[in-house]
Amino acid sequence: MAEMTLTGLRVVVEVARRGSFTAAADALGYTQSAISRQVGAMEAAVGSPLFERWARGVRPTTACEALLGHARQVVSHVEAAELEIAGLRDRIAGRLAVGAYPTAAASLVPQAIARVKEKHPALTVRLGEAGSPVVLRRLRAGRVEVGVIAVGDGLPDYDLAGLRTESVPVARGLGVAVADGHPFAGQAEVDVRDLAGQVWVVGTGGEGDPQFGAWPTLSSPVIGHEARTWQTRLGLVAAGLGVSVLPGLAADVVPRGVTWVPVRDDGLAERRRTVVVTGQERSPAAEAFVRALRSGPDGA
Repeated sequence: MAEMTLTGLRVVVEVARRGSFTAAADALGYTQSAISRQVGAMEAAVGSPLFERWARGVRPTTACEALLGHARQVVSHVEAAELEIAGLRDRIAGRLAVGAYPTAAASLVPQAIARVKEKHPALTVRLGEAGSPVVLRRLRAGRVEVGVIAVGDGLPDYDLAGLRTESVPVARGLGVAVADGHPFAGQAEVDVRDLAGQVWVVGTGGEGDPQFGAWPTLSSPVIGHEARTWQTRLGLVAAGLGVSVLPGLAADVVPRGVTWVPVRDDGLAERRRTVVVTGQERSPAAEAFVRALRSGPDGA
Protein backbone atom coordinates (compact mmCIF):
# COMPACT_ATOMS: atom_id res chain seq x y z
CA MET A 1 0.00 0.00 0.00
CA ALA A 2 1.34 3.40 -0.94
CA GLU A 3 2.12 5.68 2.00
CA MET A 4 2.65 9.38 2.44
CA THR A 5 6.27 10.43 2.87
CA LEU A 6 7.90 13.61 4.13
CA THR A 7 9.58 14.08 0.74
CA GLY A 8 6.24 13.66 -0.98
CA LEU A 9 4.60 16.22 1.29
CA ARG A 10 7.40 18.70 0.62
CA VAL A 11 7.01 18.21 -3.12
CA VAL A 12 3.23 18.68 -3.01
CA VAL A 13 3.60 21.87 -0.95
CA GLU A 14 6.23 23.27 -3.33
CA VAL A 15 4.28 22.39 -6.49
CA ALA A 16 1.19 24.08 -5.05
CA ARG A 17 3.26 27.14 -4.08
CA ARG A 18 5.04 27.45 -7.44
CA GLY A 19 2.19 26.40 -9.72
CA SER A 20 4.28 24.07 -11.86
CA PHE A 21 6.38 20.91 -11.67
CA THR A 22 9.31 22.64 -13.36
CA ALA A 23 9.43 25.53 -10.89
CA ALA A 24 9.14 23.12 -7.96
CA ALA A 25 12.01 21.05 -9.36
CA ASP A 26 14.20 24.16 -9.59
CA ALA A 27 13.34 25.20 -6.04
CA LEU A 28 14.00 21.79 -4.50
CA GLY A 29 16.97 20.83 -6.65
CA TYR A 30 15.18 17.80 -8.15
CA THR A 31 14.64 16.73 -11.73
CA GLN A 32 11.19 17.21 -13.17
CA SER A 33 10.75 13.45 -13.49
CA ALA A 34 11.52 13.05 -9.77
CA ILE A 35 8.84 15.62 -8.97
CA SER A 36 6.35 13.73 -11.14
CA ARG A 37 7.19 10.43 -9.40
CA GLN A 38 6.71 11.96 -5.94
CA VAL A 39 3.38 13.51 -6.92
CA GLY A 40 2.28 10.18 -8.42
CA ALA A 41 3.20 8.33 -5.23
CA MET A 42 1.27 10.84 -3.13
CA GLU A 43 -1.76 10.57 -5.42
CA ALA A 44 -1.63 6.80 -4.97
CA ALA A 45 -1.49 7.21 -1.18
CA VAL A 46 -4.37 9.68 -1.17
CA GLY A 47 -6.37 7.79 -3.75
CA SER A 48 -7.22 10.91 -5.71
CA PRO A 49 -5.57 13.30 -8.20
CA LEU A 50 -3.80 16.19 -6.48
CA PHE A 51 -3.28 18.58 -9.39
CA GLU A 52 -5.18 19.64 -12.48
CA ARG A 53 -2.99 20.24 -15.53
CA TRP A 54 -3.46 23.59 -17.26
CA ALA A 55 -1.75 25.20 -20.22
CA ARG A 56 0.43 27.33 -17.94
CA GLY A 57 1.07 24.99 -15.05
CA VAL A 58 -1.01 23.09 -12.50
CA ARG A 59 -3.67 23.87 -9.91
CA PRO A 60 -4.45 21.97 -6.69
CA THR A 61 -7.56 19.82 -6.69
CA THR A 62 -10.04 19.83 -3.81
CA ALA A 63 -8.30 16.77 -2.38
CA CYS A 64 -4.96 18.55 -2.62
CA GLU A 65 -6.30 21.61 -0.81
CA ALA A 66 -7.45 19.36 2.03
CA LEU A 67 -4.03 17.72 2.17
CA LEU A 68 -2.11 21.02 2.00
CA GLY A 69 -3.55 22.30 5.27
CA HIS A 70 -1.89 19.41 7.07
CA ALA A 71 1.17 19.07 4.84
CA ARG A 72 2.30 22.66 5.43
CA GLN A 73 2.16 22.12 9.19
CA VAL A 74 4.12 18.88 8.97
CA VAL A 75 6.82 20.42 6.80
CA SER A 76 7.00 23.52 9.02
CA HIS A 77 7.40 21.44 12.19
CA VAL A 78 10.09 19.27 10.64
CA GLU A 79 12.02 22.31 9.39
CA ALA A 80 11.81 23.87 12.87
CA ALA A 81 13.17 20.66 14.38
CA GLU A 82 16.02 20.61 11.86
CA LEU A 83 16.93 24.19 12.77
CA GLU A 84 16.86 23.43 16.48
CA ILE A 85 19.05 20.35 16.07
CA ALA A 86 21.44 22.31 13.83
CA GLY A 87 21.63 24.90 16.58
CA LEU A 88 22.73 22.27 19.06
CA ARG A 89 25.62 21.36 16.76
CA ASP A 90 26.49 24.97 15.94
CA ARG A 91 29.63 26.23 17.67
CA ILE A 92 28.28 29.79 17.36
CA ALA A 93 25.76 30.07 20.18
CA GLY A 94 24.95 32.24 23.17
CA ARG A 95 24.23 35.98 23.12
CA LEU A 96 25.59 38.87 21.06
CA ALA A 97 24.90 42.50 21.97
CA VAL A 98 24.77 44.92 19.02
CA GLY A 99 24.37 48.70 19.14
CA ALA A 100 23.32 50.76 16.11
CA TYR A 101 22.37 54.34 15.27
CA PRO A 102 18.62 54.77 14.61
CA THR A 103 18.53 54.75 10.81
CA ALA A 104 20.66 51.58 10.60
CA ALA A 105 18.65 50.01 13.43
CA ALA A 106 15.46 50.47 11.42
CA SER A 107 16.37 48.25 8.48
CA LEU A 108 20.02 47.37 7.83
CA VAL A 109 20.75 45.74 11.18
CA PRO A 110 17.47 43.78 11.54
CA GLN A 111 18.08 42.26 8.11
CA ALA A 112 21.57 41.20 9.22
CA ILE A 113 20.13 39.69 12.41
CA ALA A 114 17.69 37.63 10.34
CA ARG A 115 20.51 36.39 8.09
CA VAL A 116 22.81 35.43 10.96
CA LYS A 117 19.94 33.70 12.81
CA GLU A 118 19.20 31.61 9.74
CA LYS A 119 22.76 30.27 9.72
CA HIS A 120 23.23 30.16 13.50
CA PRO A 121 19.84 29.51 15.16
CA ALA A 122 21.42 29.00 18.59
CA LEU A 123 22.72 32.58 18.61
CA THR A 124 20.58 35.26 20.27
CA VAL A 125 21.25 38.82 19.07
CA ARG A 126 20.17 41.73 21.27
CA LEU A 127 19.87 45.09 19.48
CA GLY A 128 20.18 48.43 21.23
CA GLU A 129 19.37 51.66 19.37
CA ALA A 130 21.34 54.81 20.19
CA GLY A 131 23.28 57.64 18.58
CA SER A 132 26.78 56.89 17.33
CA PRO A 133 28.59 58.49 20.32
CA VAL A 134 26.55 56.39 22.75
CA VAL A 135 27.16 53.23 20.71
CA LEU A 136 30.91 53.84 20.88
CA ARG A 137 30.80 54.43 24.64
CA ARG A 138 28.86 51.20 25.12
CA LEU A 139 31.35 49.34 22.93
CA ARG A 140 34.36 50.55 24.91
CA ALA A 141 32.58 49.75 28.16
CA GLY A 142 31.92 46.19 27.00
CA ARG A 143 28.14 46.60 26.99
CA VAL A 144 27.94 45.79 23.27
CA GLU A 145 30.28 43.67 21.19
CA VAL A 146 29.42 45.12 17.79
CA GLY A 147 28.63 48.76 17.03
CA VAL A 148 27.13 50.24 13.86
CA ILE A 149 27.81 53.97 13.59
CA ALA A 150 27.57 56.81 11.08
CA VAL A 151 30.67 58.82 10.13
CA GLY A 152 31.40 61.59 7.66
CA ASP A 153 29.67 64.80 6.66
CA GLY A 154 28.58 66.93 9.61
CA LEU A 155 29.73 64.46 12.27
CA PRO A 156 32.71 64.64 14.66
CA ASP A 157 35.91 62.70 14.10
CA TYR A 158 35.18 59.90 16.52
CA ASP A 159 38.02 58.35 18.48
CA LEU A 160 38.32 54.91 16.91
CA ALA A 161 41.83 54.17 18.19
CA GLY A 162 42.28 50.55 19.16
CA LEU A 163 39.05 49.49 17.47
CA ARG A 164 38.54 47.44 14.34
CA THR A 165 36.39 49.17 11.72
CA GLU A 166 34.89 48.20 8.37
CA SER A 167 32.70 50.26 6.05
CA VAL A 168 29.36 48.74 5.15
CA PRO A 169 28.73 49.38 1.43
CA VAL A 170 25.17 50.33 0.54
CA ALA A 171 23.60 50.33 -2.92
CA ARG A 172 21.64 53.54 -2.37
CA GLY A 173 23.20 56.78 -1.19
CA LEU A 174 21.67 59.98 0.11
CA GLY A 175 18.22 61.04 -1.04
CA VAL A 176 15.16 62.98 0.08
CA ALA A 177 11.97 61.90 1.79
CA VAL A 178 8.87 63.62 0.42
CA ALA A 179 5.13 63.30 0.92
CA ASP A 180 3.38 60.94 -1.51
CA GLY A 181 1.60 63.91 -3.07
CA HIS A 182 4.79 65.90 -3.63
CA PRO A 183 5.84 66.46 -7.29
CA PHE A 184 9.15 64.65 -6.58
CA ALA A 185 7.32 61.48 -5.51
CA GLY A 186 6.65 60.42 -9.09
CA GLN A 187 10.25 60.87 -10.27
CA ALA A 188 12.91 58.19 -10.51
CA GLU A 189 15.59 60.73 -9.53
CA VAL A 190 15.79 64.41 -8.56
CA ASP A 191 18.50 66.81 -9.73
CA VAL A 192 20.09 68.79 -6.89
CA ARG A 193 19.15 72.04 -8.65
CA ASP A 194 15.48 71.18 -8.20
CA LEU A 195 15.93 71.23 -4.41
CA ALA A 196 16.26 75.03 -4.34
CA GLY A 197 13.22 76.62 -2.73
CA GLN A 198 12.09 73.49 -0.90
CA VAL A 199 11.11 73.77 2.77
CA TRP A 200 13.23 71.44 4.91
CA VAL A 201 12.45 69.33 7.94
CA VAL A 202 15.77 68.85 9.73
CA GLY A 203 17.04 66.84 12.66
CA THR A 204 18.24 68.14 15.98
CA GLY A 205 19.80 66.20 18.82
CA GLY A 206 22.78 65.70 21.05
CA GLU A 207 26.28 66.53 19.94
CA GLY A 208 27.55 63.95 17.47
CA ASP A 209 24.19 62.31 16.91
CA PRO A 210 23.69 61.42 13.23
CA GLN A 211 20.92 63.92 12.57
CA PHE A 212 20.39 65.45 9.14
CA GLY A 213 20.14 69.09 8.14
CA ALA A 214 19.09 70.38 4.75
CA TRP A 215 20.82 69.07 1.63
CA PRO A 216 24.61 69.45 2.23
CA THR A 217 25.45 71.41 -0.94
CA LEU A 218 22.37 73.66 -0.86
CA SER A 219 22.99 77.34 -0.05
CA SER A 220 20.53 79.30 2.12
CA PRO A 221 18.01 76.48 2.67
CA VAL A 222 14.59 77.27 4.10
CA ILE A 223 14.16 75.42 7.42
CA GLY A 224 10.51 74.78 8.21
CA HIS A 225 10.70 72.40 11.18
CA GLU A 226 13.18 70.68 13.49
CA ALA A 227 12.64 67.29 15.11
CA ARG A 228 14.73 65.17 17.44
CA THR A 229 13.81 61.73 16.07
CA TRP A 230 13.66 60.62 12.48
CA GLN A 231 10.17 59.18 13.06
CA THR A 232 8.88 62.64 13.97
CA ARG A 233 10.81 64.16 11.07
CA LEU A 234 9.15 61.78 8.61
CA GLY A 235 5.77 62.39 10.22
CA LEU A 236 6.16 66.08 9.39
CA VAL A 237 7.15 65.11 5.85
CA ALA A 238 4.09 62.85 5.47
CA ALA A 239 1.90 65.79 6.51
CA GLY A 240 3.30 67.83 3.61
CA LEU A 241 5.19 70.28 5.83
CA GLY A 242 8.51 69.90 4.07
CA VAL A 243 11.08 67.49 2.64
CA SER A 244 13.91 65.81 4.50
CA VAL A 245 17.32 64.31 3.81
CA LEU A 246 17.33 60.53 4.29
CA PRO A 247 19.93 57.87 3.46
CA GLY A 248 18.94 55.12 1.06
CA LEU A 249 19.38 52.38 3.65
CA ALA A 250 16.16 53.66 5.28
CA ALA A 251 14.24 53.88 1.99
CA ASP A 252 12.40 50.59 2.55
CA VAL A 253 11.09 51.51 6.00
CA VAL A 254 9.65 54.98 5.44
CA PRO A 255 6.15 55.30 6.95
CA ARG A 256 2.91 55.42 5.02
CA GLY A 257 2.52 58.65 3.12
CA VAL A 258 6.25 59.11 2.51
CA THR A 259 8.30 58.37 -0.63
CA TRP A 260 12.09 58.21 -0.81
CA VAL A 261 13.70 59.65 -3.97
CA PRO A 262 17.44 59.55 -4.86
CA VAL A 263 19.19 62.85 -5.61
CA ARG A 264 21.79 63.40 -8.33
CA ASP A 265 24.46 65.75 -6.98
CA ASP A 266 27.93 65.66 -8.56
CA GLY A 267 29.15 68.27 -6.06
CA LEU A 268 28.52 66.08 -3.02
CA ALA A 269 32.07 64.94 -2.40
CA GLU A 270 31.84 63.97 1.27
CA ARG A 271 29.06 61.68 2.33
CA ARG A 272 28.11 59.89 5.47
CA ARG A 273 29.14 56.28 5.70
CA THR A 274 27.93 53.39 7.80
CA VAL A 275 30.74 51.69 9.69
CA VAL A 276 30.72 48.53 11.80
CA VAL A 277 33.04 48.73 14.81
CA THR A 278 34.34 45.99 17.12
CA GLY A 279 37.28 45.29 19.33
CA GLN A 280 40.47 44.12 17.66
CA GLU A 281 39.70 40.52 18.65
CA ARG A 282 36.29 39.37 17.46
CA SER A 283 34.38 36.43 18.86
CA PRO A 284 33.03 33.91 16.33
CA ALA A 285 29.55 35.39 16.91
CA ALA A 286 30.74 38.94 16.22
CA GLU A 287 32.60 37.80 13.11
CA ALA A 288 29.50 36.02 11.83
CA PHE A 289 27.37 39.11 12.42
CA VAL A 290 29.80 41.41 10.61
CA ARG A 291 29.79 39.04 7.63
CA ALA A 292 25.97 39.03 7.63
CA LEU A 293 25.91 42.83 7.82
CA ARG A 294 28.24 43.24 4.85
CA SER A 295 26.70 40.52 2.67
CA GLY A 296 23.09 41.66 2.64
CA PRO A 297 20.93 42.95 -0.26
CA ASP A 298 22.50 46.39 0.01
CA GLY A 299 25.99 45.14 0.77
CA ALA A 300 28.99 44.27 -1.36
